[in-house]
Amino acid sequence: MIGATHQVQVMGKGKANEKVALQADVVLMNVKHIPKVATLKNLFAPEMTDVFSKLLVDFDEQQELVEKVAGALGRGEDQIIIDYASGGNFLSSNDKDLSTGRIFDDSATTNFTLELIRQAKTHLDQVGAPKGKDNRTILLDAVAMQQLLRDPIVTDIDRNRMKPLVDGDVDHFMGFTFVTIEDREEGGLPGLPADKVAFAYHKMSIGIAYGFALKTEINYIPLKTSWLVNGLFRAGAVDRQAQGIVKMQYNETI
Repeated sequence: MIGATHQVQVMGKGKANEKVALQADVVLMNVKHIPKVATLKNLFAPEMTDVFSKLLVDFDEQQELVEKVAGALGRGEDQIIIDYASGGNFLSSNDKDLSTGRIFDDSATTNFTLELIRQAKTHLDQVGAPKGKDNRTILLDAVAMQQLLRDPIVTDIDRNRMKPLVDGDVDHFMGFTFVTIEDREEGGLPGLPADKVAFAYHKMSIGIAYGFALKTEINYIPLKTSWLVNGLFRAGAVDRQAQGIVKMQYNETI
């Protein structure tokens, strides 16, 4: 993929038409093609290990660095998606516009609650977002997750067979897979304590375009008498159906 951006074509919805007369001309659905542009970023995560390091540590530093590099690249990829979702256009009502997401803002009155999840689910149901395991995801921070674990509806084993209190985590509930985003140097989820943000979305709503995919490499640098462990990729996010992204705002100080 060449260039600073990549354009994809997103197809709108179609509607079946009734044929009222035999041999009548067909009526086309006129499905719209909507151009979307992903702005590509170059990310890399290099680190060096000196040849003499093997004499100073009792582990394989190269292998350890490969794992650190892979983790940094994974978080970088996450952040591209989070940043793109954060910068989207959101409305407080469902206007059936494929280019806008939905926002539920409870930051003035409540912390993260089950009601926010219900509202997000209702919206995704209304726009026909795919259901099923791993189709819908909620990104939230650790404080919001602990807030959920205080809700007896979530933790009641008769209602939720996933035993969240045993694991200290909510893995799957109300049709969503939950992913906790920790505090990250890359940025993580946006917002301040009195105006925090979580996202609900279905997996077809956001796409990621790669200039080239994630890769790691180890090269010897004679001038440094060191091995350079590096990981790099080029990618950018784009919404394929912004209507399938829900922004939930809440106040974790309440």
